[in-house]
Amino acid sequence: MTMTATTTTPRLRALSTVTEAELNALADVLIDCVEGGASVSFMQPLTPERARAFWRQVAEGVARGERELLVTEDDEGIVGTVQLVLAQPENQPHRGEVAKMLVHRRARRRGLGELLMKGAEQRARDHGKTLLVLDTSGAEAERLYTRCGWQRVGTIPGYALLPDGTPCGTTYFYRALDGATAA
Repeated sequence: MTMTATTTTPRLRALSTVTEAELNALADVLIDCVEGGASVSFMQPLTPERARAFWRQVAEGVARGERELLVTEDDEGIVGTVQLVLAQPENQPHRGEVAKMLVHRRARRRGLGELLMKGAEQRARDHGKTLLVLDTSGAEAERLYTRCGWQRVGTIPGYALLPDGTPCGTTYFYRALDGATAA
C-alpha cells in the first residue's frame, strides 16, 4: 500500500446530511477497516452495497437527531469517522455512546483518531451529555482511548468475532465530561 502525502491539515466536520459521494467515501473507510481486521460488527467480505446500506441507516439516524456523524478529511476526501449516539433510554438522558470510530489504514498515525474523539466529546457537551461510553476490541484503539483520558472498565472475553471469524474480547471504556462523575 502506498502512503499518500497530504498538503493540508486534516479537517473535522459534522455531517447533517450525507451525499452520495460521502456515502461512498464512508463505505470505503468501513470496508478498509474490516479488511484490516477491525471488529466493527461486519464480517469479511464486506461488499460496497452492504457498507452503503449501513451508512444510509446511519444517515437516517442523523436526520432524526438520534446521532451525530463526524468525519475527518484530507486532500483525497473522507479518511475517518465517528458517531455519537444521542438517543438513550429516558433514565439516561445525560449519557451518550461513541460508536464506529474508524480511520482508513492509509491515514493512520496522523492524529485523526484523537481529532475524532475530541470532536465527539465536544459534540456530546454541546448536547448536554456528561457521560460517554464505548467498546472496542483493538489494542491500538485501547491505547488511543486511554491517551484521550478514557477510563477502562473491563474486558468481556469472546464477546464478538473478528471479520475472519476468530472470537475476540471487547473492552468497555467510559469518560465523564467536564468534571462530571459517574455514580
